[in-house]
Amino acid sequence: MNADDPRDDLLKLDNQLCFAVVTAARNVVAIYRPILEPLGLTHPQYLVMLALWESSPRALGELAEELAMEPATLSPLIGRLQTQGLVSRGRSAADARVLALGLTPAGAALRERALDVPGQVMAATGMTPEQVAALRDGLTPFAGRRSP
Repeated sequence: MNADDPRDDLLKLDNQLCFAVVTAARNVVAIYRPILEPLGLTHPQYLVMLALWESSPRALGELAEELAMEPATLSPLIGRLQTQGLVSRGRSAADARVLALGLTPAGAALRERALDVPGQVMAATGMTPEQVAALRDGLTPFAGRRSP
């Protein structure tokens, strides 16, 4: 370490974008955990359900792309949601090669209970809807990027 080199500060842990984002992500997931527990969902399962509540049925590959996940990672999540009776899997009527994911009546009904999740998260963080939107929008340039 050279005290005269101004680049030394750039290598401090607290100055790293990656550290701030990873730490924030871990803390945000920890906030969601007790809120999602009564719904019987983990954070990744909640993300799947959010996507399916927006549009269902959907192809596994399409859903994986939207969630920035590999289909091989998403498939076990879908399996657990299917076991819980929230999601159905079947072949697409338009193309039998495509695995279509849909909501069961129980999965669709769960949406009503999930309507309180964003408000509970804001209460837990002390953030307003505007602050949440600003933070989310600040992260958007990174959200659509996938590693090479």
